[in-house]
Amino acid sequence: MKKTSTRLADGRELIYYDQRDDSVRDAVDRRPLDPTVTTSEVRRDPLLGDSIAVASHRQGRIYHPPADECPLCPSQGDRLSEIPDSSYDAVVFENRFPSLAGDSGRCEVVCFTSDHNASFADLDEEQTRLVLDAWTDRTSELSHLPSVEQVFCFENRGAEIGVTLGHPHGQIYAYPFTTPRTALMLRSVAAHKEATGGENLFDAVLERELSDGRVVLEGEHWVAFVPYAAHWPYEVHLYPKRRVPDLLALDEDARTEFPQVYLELLRRFDRIFGEGEPPTPYISAWHQAPFGALEEFEGVNRDDFALHLELFTIRRTSGKLKFLAGSESGMNVFINDVPPEFAAQRLREVASS
Repeated sequence: MKKTSTRLADGRELIYYDQRDDSVRDAVDRRPLDPTVTTSEVRRDPLLGDSIAVASHRQGRIYHPPADECPLCPSQGDRLSEIPDSSYDAVVFENRFPSLAGDSGRCEVVCFTSDHNASFADLDEEQTRLVLDAWTDRTSELSHLPSVEQVFCFENRGAEIGVTLGHPHGQIYAYPFTTPRTALMLRSVAAHKEATGGENLFDAVLERELSDGRVVLEGEHWVAFVPYAAHWPYEVHLYPKRRVPDLLALDEDARTEFPQVYLELLRRFDRIFGEGEPPTPYISAWHQAPFGALEEFEGVNRDDFALHLELFTIRRTSGKLKFLAGSESGMNVFINDVPPEFAAQRLREVASS
């Protein structure tokens, strides 16, 4: 992998990740852009103890542009985009309309391929490995920023999820705090560790899932399963079999096998609802240990956390979506219409389709 960092016309950083070491990236952003101005602010809720970001400047972000005006495609002739070069393998750049910025963190966009009409599932293993390396590199770089406590790599796919740009891409959020979901996990890990005299909760969960019949896909170094208490209609968790706290700690064997397992998982997701159905909307989310202090989670350190990816769809059946209504949105109590055992069986069935 070759990494080339440059600057866009408004001062934002852009990074090319190339498969070839001889790639030259010297194209200049020719757009007449003013310096980026953001109004991001993090506010803490005193009752719930969590934080929200206020980012009014995002109201003006690009919304469903036509394909020939996509800002994530390479620049061609007089059609100038966020990527100055006329081609690329993978690229990461600072979001022009970030939810988090400055002392409140950082937001980046990850373009998985220059092919506007592709999806992540269309990538080959070499390109997927390049994206994995880009996620890992950005996690490393962002973790060293003084304002960053946790790094979150994710992909929103599909208009039903709220995606406003059709080009295959994901995002990276670098938070100035430990996110509420991660904090819940760490509290559970701490309580289990104390109650069992030192047993790791993630290890116990993985051991249970390997024997309970909800495994969807298993390799030598990775295992994918539908969790016992799945929140979403079709939800799969992908774990490396050797517990590590973050992407940086994956060994070469796990990195090599990841593209095979992940691509197969994404392709099965697109076959859940049968032939002729539109692509399955999904969220794919990496969970990594925070880089900040963990004193509030007594007895827990970073190595107690288990890196994993959670992949889920809001489509519950053909033509119908799972909405977060009163119980989910009002009380954070999910009601799942699809039994996890059925979801696991369906995802195993579509393997040979």
